[in-house]
Amino acid sequence: MEITGISDLPLHYGRVPQWLIPIMKRLSRAIVDVMLLEWGPDKVIERLSNPLWFQGFNNVIGMDWDSSGSTTVTLGILKEVINPVQDGLAVTGGKGKNSLNVPKELEALPSNFNVDAKRLSRISKLVAKTDTTLLQDGHELYHHSLLVSESGKWAIIQQGMNPTTRFARRYHWSSIKDPVNEKRAGLAGRKEKAVLNVHESVNAKRVIMDLLREDPSKIEKQYLRSMALIRGTSLDSWISLGTVGAISSEAKMVYMKPVDVRRVVKTLSEVREKSPTSLEEALLLGIGPSTMRALSLISDLIYNEPPSYQDPVNVPYDPFKYAFAIGGKDGIPFPVHKEIAFEVIHTLEEFAMKAKLEKKDKAVALNKLREMKLGVKEGT
Repeated sequence: MEITGISDLPLHYGRVPQWLIPIMKRLSRAIVDVMLLEWGPDKVIERLSNPLWFQGFNNVIGMDWDSSGSTTVTLGILKEVINPVQDGLAVTGGKGKNSLNVPKELEALPSNFNVDAKRLSRISKLVAKTDTTLLQDGHELYHHSLLVSESGKWAIIQQGMNPTTRFARRYHWSSIKDPVNEKRAGLAGRKEKAVLNVHESVNAKRVIMDLLREDPSKIEKQYLRSMALIRGTSLDSWISLGTVGAISSEAKMVYMKPVDVRRVVKTLSEVREKSPTSLEEALLLGIGPSTMRALSLISDLIYNEPPSYQDPVNVPYDPFKYAFAIGGKDGIPFPVHKEIAFEVIHTLEEFAMKAKLEKKDKAVALNKLREMKLGVKEGT
């Protein structure tokens, strides 16, 4: 079973030293060379989609085990050193506005890629929507990268920042058909107390889809009625008598955050006009976090179908597992050892070069064999 999911990382303000960047690039290229020779592009995608393995990779190239920058720096370096034509592997998107370039970069992939760019662009948007609208855990996305192999296997790695705790959370996805309804296999990190998780509530999603077909003015009345029900009783009694059992007040407070009802009604009206047939379509048409909170509240209090309030994190991880390879840029667990780094680089480059030469020699030998066979046939 593939492990995809989440890793939590504190914000680090320090930048990667200029002298370390060439080492990181060269080491990353050497590791990628070995992985491609050993496994091929599909397996490399699978490995990077695993939050534990990705963490180990960025530790090995010199990032600190707990740095939020490990995601942006590592993916930025991989994007620079990977050659789609030669490697059968590509990294698209990136930090900030670069994340919006995924569709354009998918369209520009070389001809050796057997990829449906439009379908992957749609999946890219749905994954981002799922981790901002269907799962509301207090983290605002600022990085989104889609990695794809020439056969079409893909992974999405995106990161969000919690402005209150100053912790980053990294989300991993891998080659699934339906991000809105399929669960991740595993999520690594620290559990949050306040989470609205519509993603993992089948019944709530069904009710919400029914609500999207209703007259938006009726939804407005139901939302105001829900808020009145909350104001009419104490929070403690609401939680203890609610339909979801014993949960924390922080969790309930997630979708009690004020929403602009007029804006919600406007969004619902625009979406309803286009008659979406699935929640997937509704998300792509413009349903956002505020509207989803309002609909979730109605689903819970009016129709007795609550969303989940459980943070989907369920896989512990050992952040120090690979942290003692060459050290970390900020000196955690110790400063980067240049000598060790170059020793590792030289070893990997030598291995990769030898393997490539052997592969080339094998191809030459096979061609010679074919020529000999053709010569024998022509002679007879």
